[in-house]
Amino acid sequence: MINRRNVIGTGLALAATPAIAKDPKISFAVPDGACDSHLHIYDSRFAYMPNAVLKPPLATVADYRALQKKLGTSRCVVVQPSTYGTDNSCTLDAIAQMGGNARGVCVVNASISDAELKRLHAGGIRGARIQFGLGNPVSAEEVMPLAKRIAKLGWHIQCNMPPEQLVQMESLLLSLPVPVIIDHLGRATTVGQPQYNTVRKLLDSGHGWVKVSGAYLYGGGTAPNYAGASQAAMGYIKAAPERCVWGSDWPHPDATKKLNPVAMPDDLTLLNLVAHWMPDARLRHRVLVDNPESFYGFDSKKRPKAL
Repeated sequence: MINRRNVIGTGLALAATPAIAKDPKISFAVPDGACDSHLHIYDSRFAYMPNAVLKPPLATVADYRALQKKLGTSRCVVVQPSTYGTDNSCTLDAIAQMGGNARGVCVVNASISDAELKRLHAGGIRGARIQFGLGNPVSAEEVMPLAKRIAKLGWHIQCNMPPEQLVQMESLLLSLPVPVIIDHLGRATTVGQPQYNTVRKLLDSGHGWVKVSGAYLYGGGTAPNYAGASQAAMGYIKAAPERCVWGSDWPHPDATKKLNPVAMPDDLTLLNLVAHWMPDARLRHRVLVDNPESFYGFDSKKRPKAL
């Protein structure tokens, strides 16, 4: 376990962390069992929804395995993308291909049967994603009833939504009977914003988690340091290092959309942010290995070697 006083001291030193190299190479030793807690799979065997907002190029399990070898991560969490709506077939297939080193997050609404929830759980699903702004397959009114049902499985709710909606739903999220994890820094692009404050309230309550991911997405600065988003990430890590996980957001579907695209990030640059945010190796181990193990149910006695 990491002593909180040491963690806070580490957090105070983050501002002095050197800038990331312009020609990215992995700048730290990636530990065995390191988990990429946010990626998507797009496979031609599974049809995109005709009305999907995002229809990115294909990104298969084989493609992701090649990225894992590049990054050195050895566990992952496959997150159901908006492109497939509530049909979780592609996500389940990806988890099955990756075996015991993968878990998943599905998208389901209140109409799902208990039998289907059990089938998803057996397939490695450990959470349900609530996403607004990209088709809204789950309404705000369904969140509490759905949370009560998935609580029996030990799942969590994962949230991706515009900042103003996140702030509006703060009381609801704090009252849910399951853990809540917020995608992509809560779309905070610096500290002190309303959405940053909402995520902090969730973290401070002991009820919430956050993915320190997507630094490139919402205007929090430019590569390689993403200065504003890095401020938000380091603020979260300092406040609750035991409830942060890291994710790549590969294959970066928002960078492929036709309207207002963001720049396609370099995956090594995104991984090197981990060292920028967490110079202490013990803290990196916590965020990359220990926290995903406890949150997603990986076996701590079966940590796969870094690839």
